Amino acid sequence: MRAIWDCWNNGSKLEFRGEYYTHTLMTPFFNPGPNPYGPPRVFLAAVGDRMTEVAGEVADGLLAHAFTTERYLREVSLPALERGLATANRKRSEFEISCPCFVVTGATEEEMAKAADGVRQQIAFYGSTPAYRGVLELHGWGALQDELNALSKQGEWVEMGSLIDDEMLHTFAVVGEPEEIPKLLLARYGDVMDRVNFYAPYRSDPERWAAVLDGLRAG
Repeated sequence: MRAIWDCWNNGSKLEFRGEYYTHTLMTPFFNPGPNPYGPPRVFLAAVGDRMTEVAGEVADGLLAHAFTTERYLREVSLPALERGLATANRKRSEFEISCPCFVVTGATEEEMAKAADGVRQQIAFYGSTPAYRGVLELHGWGALQDELNALSKQGEWVEMGSLIDDEMLHTFAVVGEPEEIPKLLLARYGDVMDRVNFYAPYRSDPERWAAVLDGLRAG
């Protein structure tokens, strides 16, 4: 991609010969010319340590998964990322980490309970995926992946959510009233994430998030 963008932006001859792909032809019909905003940044999504390491080596940023925890990020993702950056002789300041974070919030106890149920089911859904087992194993919850996977094949989505206890919910999600969320997010991820967005798989009032956004901007 970067060889193609360099051809478009700088007029260089397209001469890319990789292990899997070869690109040597760029006709005028397919050449849009220079991009006034420069070449796009490339972000790579990753959960496992090997893909995360690749992201650090070749990408401009990492799209972490919502199915992660602070401990997993610090003990698995960041070391893998640093290995990739070191391989390419790059600095962390040249790289961006973005992550959607589970948020459980509401204005009433009923809203909080519904939000928690929605997040529990989403955590359970991701937990049923074999490729994400490593996140659970780090916390000693590896056996739960087998149970969730079996239930997913039976379509027992609600029952799956009931297996996510309060400890797991609070490990994967930030839980609190809207005004508390910015402080909790910053305390957990403020020195790790460069960009964050809210993962809230439940119905909510859009105005509720105004206080959260204001708090994050202030932080």
